[in-house]
Amino acid sequence: MQPTYTSDRFSSRPPTLGGLIMLIGFILLGGVFSSLLLFGLLMLLKGMGRVEAQAYLVELASQPQAIANGWNELMILQAVNHLGTFLLPSLVYWYIIERQSWSRFNTRPITAVAGLSLVALIVISFMPFDSLIIEWNQNLHLPQTLGPLEEWIRSKEKQAEGVTKFLTTFHTPFQLLTALIVIAVIPAFGEEVLFRGIIQRSLTYWTANTHVAIWIAAALFSAIHVQFLGFFPRMLLGALFGYLYVWSGSLWVPILAHFVNNGFTVLMVYLHQQKLVSMDIESTESVPILGALISGAITAGLLYYFRQLNSNRVSN
Repeated sequence: MQPTYTSDRFSSRPPTLGGLIMLIGFILLGGVFSSLLLFGLLMLLKGMGRVEAQAYLVELASQPQAIANGWNELMILQAVNHLGTFLLPSLVYWYIIERQSWSRFNTRPITAVAGLSLVALIVISFMPFDSLIIEWNQNLHLPQTLGPLEEWIRSKEKQAEGVTKFLTTFHTPFQLLTALIVIAVIPAFGEEVLFRGIIQRSLTYWTANTHVAIWIAAALFSAIHVQFLGFFPRMLLGALFGYLYVWSGSLWVPILAHFVNNGFTVLMVYLHQQKLVSMDIESTESVPILGALISGAITAGLLYYFRQLNSNRVSN
């Protein structure tokens, strides 16, 4: 029998609608405070006025290559925004409003999870299959009447691709380490605490259906990134993290999986740029369908094995 969320395992009381509203409020306030912090730093360190600082942040977020030291400053912007919008509001809600501890995220300690080494294999084996879904999603088109909306979406996606490309162009090992922290470590904690630890848990209480909770949380996880041409592959990735959470009983497992997904990509980009590996993980070439299907089958097999390894373990 697979582990499920129950009130005695995860919380002394079920989550409430009022609590969810407070969580949303904390997230919005966190975004505002992180923006104010960045404004303050610019005004203090660069001697900028309010309007000048606002214009500078807009340019930094959209055209960082046009700014001296833009790479470092954009990384700081990304880190502050993510900490302020995801991780800190989630922890404030969990510890102060819910009055819970970290252990309440788990049905068993990480040391009791079987097959932990499989997590990295599962995530990496999933990548070729997910790449096929990425290609399919990018080729979707809105109805002709919504043509202007689709054109706007694609222009924004193109701009985001340029920023991502700039962020993942590394010249030194220090830049690689910085990127691993900002792109892999911080999102792994912040997004998994919010979407798996809090939202998925709450949805499980309200829907009384683990699968429904996993997929709704995964859809919200994808939607919050506001990248419509990558909505479905990111939702699948979120569902993968969700099932790993349920079957392992430990929030550390999806955190690890999230870190591997982002960190492996960053590392492979760096190694390719240093000409240490020939594979370009950022390549836009089509993934062979047979290879993608084999990838999906291997992932499914590894997931089944991981679930079986943990299904008979006694939860704390």
